[in-house]
Order: sequence, then structure tokens, then C-alpha cells
Amino acid sequence: MAIEIKAPTFPESVADGEVAVWHKAEGDAVVRDELIVEIETDKVVLEVVAPEDGVITQILAAAGETIQSEQLLASLEQGAVANKAPDATPEPDTAASSSAGDVQLGPAARQLVEEHNLDVSAISGSGKSGRITKEDILLHLKQRDSQPETPKATAPAALTPAASADGEPSGHTSERVERRVPMTRMRARIAERLLDATQQTAMLTTFNEVNMAPVMALRSKYKEQFEKTHNGTRLGFMGFFVKAACEALKRYPAVNASIDGNDVVYHGYQDIGVAVSTENGLVVPVMRDADFMSLADVEAAIRDLGERARDNKLTIEDMTGGTFTVTNGGVFGSLMSTPILNPPQTGILGMHKIQERPMAVNGEVVVLPMMYLALSYDHRLIDGKTAVQFLVAIKDLIEDPARILLQL
Repeated sequence: MAIEIKAPTFPESVADGEVAVWHKAEGDAVVRDELIVEIETDKVVLEVVAPEDGVITQILAAAGETIQSEQLLASLEQGAVANKAPDATPEPDTAASSSAGDVQLGPAARQLVEEHNLDVSAISGSGKSGRITKEDILLHLKQRDSQPETPKATAPAALTPAASADGEPSGHTSERVERRVPMTRMRARIAERLLDATQQTAMLTTFNEVNMAPVMALRSKYKEQFEKTHNGTRLGFMGFFVKAACEALKRYPAVNASIDGNDVVYHGYQDIGVAVSTENGLVVPVMRDADFMSLADVEAAIRDLGERARDNKLTIEDMTGGTFTVTNGGVFGSLMSTPILNPPQTGILGMHKIQERPMAVNGEVVVLPMMYLALSYDHRLIDGKTAVQFLVAIKDLIEDPARILLQL
């Protein structure tokens, strides 16, 4: 019995997708729920699995081909058995094995191969069925870089570059290498959205600084007990800022609103997006009804979304919606930056590195752990006064975290 394997149903926000990589070839046997092909969209990578046990009889959409929602991808013969391999060992197809588009490469590994121009045939795969993973590529690069260079034979005197009067060679001996790598579909969409945000919104940014000593003291005192009580969930800083943002959004609903044509849509809920950096670019999964979540729930949700984002396990529903976004450039060492809006949202909070600085407190100089905060906002809807007051509200809540719990 032949079964059609189709692309997933794309939501209205996703126009089409691209076949990223086939994990099975024509004639390969598959078992039910086994990964067959990955589809890359503007937002996420979708996995298509085998609906039944059988053999792939025909592939109708090659890697790199643009496909539509529910488009036919392949045919599966249910219950069939794959043909046995011949006794003689076939000669390896060097061209296919060295291609970055090989079916044994995942998207992350394929991108690394293209970036470093690697020969895949020289890399051993540790994944299922010999699939080459990202970790295999990184290990290969580490081993390659750690190997000492083979001494080169002495060049004839006639080929040695002439030396200048000060003893320096007059010619260049190193190659000037350039590589052209196609932009991934997700990266292209991210670039498009960022450009739209700067061109179609009246974006401004206001800054403030917050004393992190109270939160750091609270975290240091309760972090071990918190982790034991909440099944391994760690107490971080993001949870405090998400909860503070929820409270501030209730006080200043314009920051939680969006513009739809000539209308302003005020959202009576707080769906907070958390920016996560992945190999394919920055993604913003959303925590629904974050205002009703406890601090432990927020921390657990952030950890789960971050892990699924890095493993390409996010669904389109995870990426859809959101009324406000929090991004933390401090994990990469950023001291201050201007976050870009995530339309149609009208506000985004940027956290940064905690750094000790001398501060004047009651007429005395005290060294405190300080963090710069940035709020980018759409000036079409949010006035400067509202933006500043919103950021001050977050500052007050973080500097006295008991107010978050008491909603003061």
C-alpha cells in the first residue's frame, strides 16, 4: 500500500518552506515515527517523520527546493522491505560524501561544513546510522587545529620573495581566500524583519541603571533551596526581570499594546517573548500568560524554550504572538546596547552585563554591582514620559524584589 508523505500544514504567517535535508534516500527502509526530512521555514525547522513502517519508493522534493503547505514530498510503500545491499562493497562516491548537502548531515552540521569548507568524507559520524552531528564537526575542527603544521620543503632561492632594505619580505605569501555561502532561509527572514522594524516604526531607546545587589543577595541565599524545591530548576536573573516586566506592563498598558492599521490593540494579558541565540539566528519563543506564572514556572519555561530553540525543536506556535520581549545581551558580555523592536510589539527590554562600579550612596562612594537597562519603544504609540516611567518601575521592582511578590 502506497502512502503519501506531505509537508506539514503551515500557518498563515508562514508562506512556504524549504527542504533542508533528507535523512533517508529512495529505497531506504523506515520505521514509524522515524525522522525522514527536515523542512526549514522562516521561523523554525519542522521535522517530518514516517507515518508507518515501510520503504521510501520516491522522493519528489529535493534538498534546497521551495515547497508549499501540505505539498507532496515522497511516497512510502507500507510494509515493504528494503533491497539487500550487494555482497561486493561499492566504491565510495567521493563527490557525494564530501558535499555539504549530504543526507547524513543535519542543518547545524551542514552549516559548519559550508562555513569551513570541510571534506565530509574525512569526518566520522557518531549519530544514528552514521549521521554526522554538529559535535562531530566541532571535534574534527579541534583536532585539525591542534595538529602541528607539516614543515614545508625549502623553496628554491629563485622563488623566495625578495627582501626589502629593512629585511621584511616585499611580497605577500598568504592566500586571500573568500567564500560565498547562501544565507539560510531563517537568517534571511530575520534580516527582513529587523529592517522592517527600523523602517516602519518610530523606534527610540531610553536607558537606566539598576543596582543588582538585592537580587544577587536573594539569589545567593535561596538558590540551592530553590533548586531542590523546584525539581532542579535554577534561580536566575531572567525570571526576576520577566516578573517585573509583567507588573510594569499592568501599570503602563500602552507598552503592552500593538498598532493594527489605525487601531491600537490593548492586550489584557502578558505574553512575554524571550530572545534566544541559536546557530541559525536569534529567535523569540513566547511564554503565554507569564503574569500568572510563578518565578519557578518562568525559570523552568525559559530553560525549556532555550533548549528546544538550540535543538531546533520549537514549533511555530511557540514563536507566534507575544506582547512584549525581554532580551539579555549580558550573557555575551554586552555592557550597553539598543535592542530592536519585534513588530507588532511596541516595546522590548534589554538586559546587560552586571559590572561593579563606584556609585554615590548617601554622600559616600560605594562599589555596587550595576546593570544598564535599555527600553526600545515605538514612539508612535508610547510617549517618552511613559517609556521612562515604565523603565523606572522595573528598576524599582528589581532593587526591591519583595515588591514583585507583593505587587507593590
